[in-house]
Amino acid sequence: MKEQLEIGYEAVGGAFTLQIGATFDGRPLQSHERTQLRVSGLPESLLWEIDAPFFDDPLPAAPLGSTAGLWEFEVVELFISGPAEQYTEIEVGPAGHYLALRLDGVRRVIEEGLQLSVDTAVHGGRWRGRVHIPRAILPQGPHRINAYAIHGQAAERRYLAAFPSGGEQPDFHRLDSFVEVSLP
Repeated sequence: MKEQLEIGYEAVGGAFTLQIGATFDGRPLQSHERTQLRVSGLPESLLWEIDAPFFDDPLPAAPLGSTAGLWEFEVVELFISGPAEQYTEIEVGPAGHYLALRLDGVRRVIEEGLQLSVDTAVHGGRWRGRVHIPRAILPQGPHRINAYAIHGQAAERRYLAAFPSGGEQPDFHRLDSFVEVSLP
């Protein structure tokens, strides 16, 4: 069964797709700047697939793997929340750097340095990623989600969203902008 819930989100069978197609404050993006995401279910994990434009921003000066402060670089982010402001934030960069955090309350990190299986590759002007997210790091349902992309430097920095959070400054921790989903 196929159900169109809202612009940017579509549930099909045992998976859902998201499109990051607007700025954080709701201005539509041109097609070359849009990011496509797909989340499907596996027995012990979710498989998150990323198809994003590659902007060739500088990379973190850290080895590949879990990287603190990744939001300061070119990145795609997936937030999965449960009730009572419990949520998991997962970030992935085009070279394979990632960050996974569990939070209990807005911006209150309770667990960091979570390990993920991440595979990324750059092909021309786009990059693709496959991320296995262990179900054990996700909050209890019901679930809500949002997804974001960040790229650019200084005044050219861009903050993009599947479901815009509004406001004068980007704030990806505005849980009221998340959309209800059934995780596969």
